[in-house]
Amino acid sequence: MANQGVLNAWLYGRPVECTEQQPDRAFHFILLGAPGVGKGTQAEYLSEKYGAVQLSTGDVFRAAKGSDQGVLSPAMQEAMEAMKAGRLVSDDTVVSMVRERTACLSSGYGFLLDGFPRTVEQAKALDEMLAGMNMTLDGVINYALDMEEVVKRLSGRRTCQQCKATAHVIFSPPKQEGVCDKCGGTLFQREDDKPESIRVRLQAYEESTAPLAQYYEAKGLLITITADGAPKAVFAETEKVIGKRFQLA
Repeated sequence: MANQGVLNAWLYGRPVECTEQQPDRAFHFILLGAPGVGKGTQAEYLSEKYGAVQLSTGDVFRAAKGSDQGVLSPAMQEAMEAMKAGRLVSDDTVVSMVRERTACLSSGYGFLLDGFPRTVEQAKALDEMLAGMNMTLDGVINYALDMEEVVKRLSGRRTCQQCKATAHVIFSPPKQEGVCDKCGGTLFQREDDKPESIRVRLQAYEESTAPLAQYYEAKGLLITITADGAPKAVFAETEKVIGKRFQLA
């Protein structure tokens, strides 16, 4: 398991304190994948297998919302101000936020970048950062899944009105239809879990990510893996591809 100090450094921009034994081979990956493909689960498997730390800008933003604003780094404060005003966080601000955390990128554990870069401009900025640290990317793992399968996965989610627990009508159905197993509250489908809303989000993701995937494909770094199947089966395919690419025993 990756050092907690590295994770704290990623969240708060503090110096990295590494006390655990580091892996012999540090991998540096970017993870791509639309909501619902199971990218987070694959990141957990990859971290456990190869020792790399999942560094998620989404986790940083969520943690920052509940933190004392006084402890946030300058770039994070700027990002929070933009989000509170309903604006998109600019490329320059996101790049500055990651640049404040370059110690995390070079910690020796390796990294799985999740949520960054999101644009070609951010990707170019990351290239410059890594070059300045004499580091290179090993690959960009792109988990792909048919849109209608993603819609089926996400639209089946139901949320409890009372305790906010979730169930899934296909993969983890409640014992009694429409009733929460945990508290007996009423289960409902959130607006953003409805098929039409999901398709809009997925279309926006595809349009924004396509240039990024093309950028890394031109560099020979893109590794596309079909995420259709059980998480363990998808990870088995991931291991096979990584093992073949890097000639691991």
